[in-house]
Amino acid sequence: MKKINAQLALEAELAKCQGKTPSLLLHVCCAPCSSYVLEYLAEYFDITVFFYNPNITDPAEYEKRAAEERRLIPLLKREHRIDYAAGDYDPERFLAMAQGLENLPEGGARCFGCYRLRLEATAAYMAAHPGQFDYFATTLTVSPHKNAAKLNEIGEELAAKYDVRYLPSDFKKKGGYLRSIELSRQYDLYRQDFCGCEFSRRLKHGDD
Repeated sequence: MKKINAQLALEAELAKCQGKTPSLLLHVCCAPCSSYVLEYLAEYFDITVFFYNPNITDPAEYEKRAAEERRLIPLLKREHRIDYAAGDYDPERFLAMAQGLENLPEGGARCFGCYRLRLEATAAYMAAHPGQFDYFATTLTVSPHKNAAKLNEIGEELAAKYDVRYLPSDFKKKGGYLRSIELSRQYDLYRQDFCGCEFSRRLKHGDD
């Protein structure tokens, strides 16, 4: 796939929003990452936050992150509405995808499969609600630990598959990641120290 400047592509789409308010289905991974992205995009879109993260295989951790996302939304200053929707909690899907990839380092094939799993659920949700959303996107690109080019490649593939529109991004650009840290402090957000899956937790903490 041809490499694009995702920030410039995003800004080109945002320029099209002048005088109107399109709707966006935004996959979110956690409250800290979504804080800056919501602050940025709520100037342009009516947003529905879509919390779908089957990679979080610990139910208590999953609910803690989901609850923190729900707590954050009404605290944010915004130009337009922000709603919340949740996908099914199905960690078995993630574990099935990760079978045979458990011992790979972070940032490789297992992570790419996880990107696809979460983005495909988002695209499918959008396709199942025709006319409700103009775009879908993900907050994952705000993290310096995520491969934004791969996320955008997968997003465009799924947009074609489901006949929906994907909003390209590299939200870490223009100080986005640093702003997410500032907002996390401002709103006293729970900021986890591992991505979410049990494999990243083992690498971070040396758990057996």
